Amino acid sequence: MSEAPATCFHCAEAFAGRPCLWMRVGDADVAVCCPGCRAAAQMISELGLADFYRFRAEPAARPQDLTDEWLAYDTPAVIAGLTREEAGGRSIILLIDGLTCAACSWLLTQLLQKIGGVVRASVNTATGRAQIVWNPEIVSLSHLLRVIASLGYRPNVVTGETSHQQVRNERHAIMKRLAVSGLGMMQVMMFAVALYAADMQGGMEADVHAFLRLVSMMVSTPVMLYAGWPFFVGAVRALRTRIVTMEVPVSLGLMLAFGASVLNTWRKSGDVYFDSVTMFIFFLTVARYVEMVARHKSASVTDSLSRLLPVTAHRIVNGGAGETLADVTVAQLEVADRLMVRAGEIVPADGEIILGSTRIDESMLSGESLPVARAAGERITAGTINIAAPVQMRVAATGSSTVLAGIVALLNRAQAERPRITREADQTASRFLARVLVGAALVCAGWLWLDPSRAFAATLAVLVVACPCALSLAALVAVASANAALARRGVLVTHADAIEALAKVTRVVFDKTGTLTHGTVSLTEVRLLGPRSADHCLQAAAALEAASEHPIAKAFAAPAGDSIAEDVRVFPGAGVAGRLNGTHYRIGTRSFALAARDATAEELSIDDSAIVLSDSRGALAAFILGDAIRPECAATVSALAQRGLKTEILSGDSLSAVRRIAQACGIGEYSARKSPGDKLNRIQTLTASGEFVAMVGDGINDAPVLGGSGVSIAMGRGSALALASADIILVGDSLGALPAAFEVASRAKSVIRQNLIWAAGYNLTAMPLAAMGWVPPWAAAIGMSLSSILVVLNSMRLMRDGRSAGSPRAAGADMQPAAPGALQPSYSRSTR
Repeated sequence: MSEAPATCFHCAEAFAGRPCLWMRVGDADVAVCCPGCRAAAQMISELGLADFYRFRAEPAARPQDLTDEWLAYDTPAVIAGLTREEAGGRSIILLIDGLTCAACSWLLTQLLQKIGGVVRASVNTATGRAQIVWNPEIVSLSHLLRVIASLGYRPNVVTGETSHQQVRNERHAIMKRLAVSGLGMMQVMMFAVALYAADMQGGMEADVHAFLRLVSMMVSTPVMLYAGWPFFVGAVRALRTRIVTMEVPVSLGLMLAFGASVLNTWRKSGDVYFDSVTMFIFFLTVARYVEMVARHKSASVTDSLSRLLPVTAHRIVNGGAGETLADVTVAQLEVADRLMVRAGEIVPADGEIILGSTRIDESMLSGESLPVARAAGERITAGTINIAAPVQMRVAATGSSTVLAGIVALLNRAQAERPRITREADQTASRFLARVLVGAALVCAGWLWLDPSRAFAATLAVLVVACPCALSLAALVAVASANAALARRGVLVTHADAIEALAKVTRVVFDKTGTLTHGTVSLTEVRLLGPRSADHCLQAAAALEAASEHPIAKAFAAPAGDSIAEDVRVFPGAGVAGRLNGTHYRIGTRSFALAARDATAEELSIDDSAIVLSDSRGALAAFILGDAIRPECAATVSALAQRGLKTEILSGDSLSAVRRIAQACGIGEYSARKSPGDKLNRIQTLTASGEFVAMVGDGINDAPVLGGSGVSIAMGRGSALALASADIILVGDSLGALPAAFEVASRAKSVIRQNLIWAAGYNLTAMPLAAMGWVPPWAAAIGMSLSSILVVLNSMRLMRDGRSAGSPRAAGADMQPAAPGALQPSYSRSTR
């Protein structure tokens, strides 16, 4: 170890003879003055933000509490790297160690929401994730983490490495408890068989009988204190907050059984239940293990995406000897950097290929197994794999601004939220638990009056057999499994209730541009209608369209030149108006462009599908555009029809253009010239008539109708507003995954129904039997645990990667367009 410096690496405070703490930041060993500074420096380093120490204007603040590890999370650089800005404050996703049941998530959610400054909190037991939206000006992040930790849970920030480490630690811990409880159960059962045989035949000496009981107690004690410890911790945690969770009756039953057994062992009379105690703990641990496996599998897609980015990238640097490559960390990349991506390497950031062509594997993002060709001028996404040839790219987005980061954030949000159906199941289970405790007290009183010798066993069996673990898991694990299954197909569920809503859909309504078509509109013809040249008209059109996100605007991007329009206003469903070099222009539909003007006969003869450019004197040019139909549309519509779903097109385009698309896709109902308000009215009319509508769109004009539909589905390359409004995103930018989404949602609905019927039926049947004394405690332990295991295993069937016959992908990957011809002309501005 090198000689200690004079001041702390983090806060720059002088050591003044005090001992220092050594740690590693980057490639160097540094000394810090206290555990708080060490935690802050370690967090900054792990986030790839070590440059903070190079460029800071003054030393970082020293944590006030030198032993509080959570204060490191209040460092501005750490907050900026870990959180995202959201309405009302900042949003963070946490992995929570110690979540064991739905009551844990309810407890954490309720306590967090009572803290001043917390806008929203949601905890999901099935994925082990929590989302907190809070105002940093009112409450610090360290305080929130400290509250979570004070309840006995361990909060961890979601990163690929922390998630992997948490999974590994949780698996090791539960495997050790499983081994202890399993071995203890087998040994105690061997002694119990001998004791039961002696009781039946009366052939065992008293000393041997007492010895076997004593050995059973000694073997059961580590099972009780180690393997059963999480249940007691959960019960204490619940009682501290004055609520009843499933750990309360479980712990009460275990303590009663073990305490009575210990007492009777020393008294050398009465029954002992060491076999029931060890068996109960073992099967409960098995149920927790199966639940943990399901939780890890449901979160595996998100965790895999989090670990997609490489550690370093090859930046192209201009030097005296020409261009050279410099290896830098991904955290150091900036927009406009030029990078070299070699064959076989992962793309480190979003950007555009500037030299070369290759094939890109986008399977982890889109679910599409076949590589796609990408050439100069085309965009590539962080996390995808370059599999063919080296290319040069220019960085367009890094860090949290990349498509990958956005996908991970949406997935984390969905996994942190708790679906409505699980909240209802939790409330039912909570009410049922209170009745279980009351029922156990009544059973005990009844048997004390009828036959006191059977009171303890019957009460114990009621406490154990009636624990509603399966009821709470019935919907929770099924929804998490369905989300994981859809993510593997390139279908991103961004809202917790989307799976339930998708299963209710009776009609699927499509937008046209960018949804049924690729949205890559190209200019096919320019018809001059005024004194201006074609170049002037194209330049004016491009300057105006630069303010629009609609796919049509991209057709005018190339000839923009250096012209910048002023006072630009976008009119959804109509067009764009603005001022260029002192002249007012309008571009859009014929009626919009020629509004308040006396149109000539030539202008009035312009086809409704054309895009018209005009100035204050009249029309200047008509632009004819074309777009390609998605080749999977016909097969997708056919697969939806086979599922009994009706389809419809709502478009702002001309009737002739919409009719051609509808005929090519096999859609019988369609409407043209619809504004965003008209589309929303149509959705509301369908809903009022009893239909449950799924709306599929991609453009900025689709945001209102997406928000007003029963369930909203956005194309993966749609506008940011459309994606933010959507419940489900087709990440692969293909409609081919849509039938699979409905299939999985339908299967999830069936599985949830099966789980609820089984869980409710089991509890309602087993509790009366236990109350009548017909179910011994050991059988109650097996029944309750197996009930939970059955529910989890039934839910995990949803994660099978089977393809239904009705799915376009199952029918074949090489689907062809329903009609010949690559271009579908006649796209009007009204499709905005």
